[in-house]
Amino acid sequence: MHKLPAHKTHFITVNYIRLHYVDYYHADAPTLILMHGLTANARAFDALVARLHPNYRIICPDFRGNGQSDAPTNAYSLKEHAQDIVAIINHLGLKQVYLAGHSFGGYMAFFIVANYPELVSKLVILDAAKAMNPRTPQMLSGAMSRLDVVYPDFDAYVAHVRNAPYLTIWDPMMMHYFRADVQDLPEGGVKPHSKLKNMTAKSMGLMRSDWNDMIESIRQPTLLVNALENYTMGEQLLPTKIARETVAMMQNATYRGVSGNHQTMLYGEGAKETAAFMIKFLNE
Repeated sequence: MHKLPAHKTHFITVNYIRLHYVDYYHADAPTLILMHGLTANARAFDALVARLHPNYRIICPDFRGNGQSDAPTNAYSLKEHAQDIVAIINHLGLKQVYLAGHSFGGYMAFFIVANYPELVSKLVILDAAKAMNPRTPQMLSGAMSRLDVVYPDFDAYVAHVRNAPYLTIWDPMMMHYFRADVQDLPEGGVKPHSKLKNMTAKSMGLMRSDWNDMIESIRQPTLLVNALENYTMGEQLLPTKIARETVAMMQNATYRGVSGNHQTMLYGEGAKETAAFMIKFLNE
């Protein structure tokens, strides 16, 4: 059983907000930044981190509006998200990093390397591509439905999310992610940190971007990892055909398929396979 390495949580104030990140430190190891999905948080990668460390110093930030980072009333463009990540890189005194992202975090990875190429030496994309399944809004409706809801207690929240149709396996590391997903309310009960209106604003930023041009401009060596199993509605959230087409658009990219769906690829056998592919790619 892989164990989560020692880590510290940090807060920095940049771009007029307070950002939170988790630092799985390892002296003299190259730095890998892992960026989470749309409604997720920094602890979504714990099962992956347990397999990747100590090959790398791993930094997992909470995006603005997620986890323990501040949630401003507005300002959820891709540019503002990217400026936050760049600020963390500068705060850590790093000249270059390995950059990886899952889902929305994958799109942020595309955006950052296209606009700040000097900061990224290698790129890892986990289930993101030039486009997703055409039915993505309907397929994500279940995950979005947990937002803006007050649950009687944490156990009630866990019971709700464990019933999600896409949660086809159970990994104890998921509990870290679930705990970080909610805040304890003064009057009792828990509520997810992420707000539906903010997540909608983030989604609109994705829809307005020209991903084809951005992806074609990337020169860094890239690994695209695709979840092979169905997510909801009997389909992959990122169809393999689109993932492979995205890799073909890039100058120096490799495709790999792994066990699990869009969510479970980060846990269990999916995490094992993903970590192995990442280590091989990053160490080449």
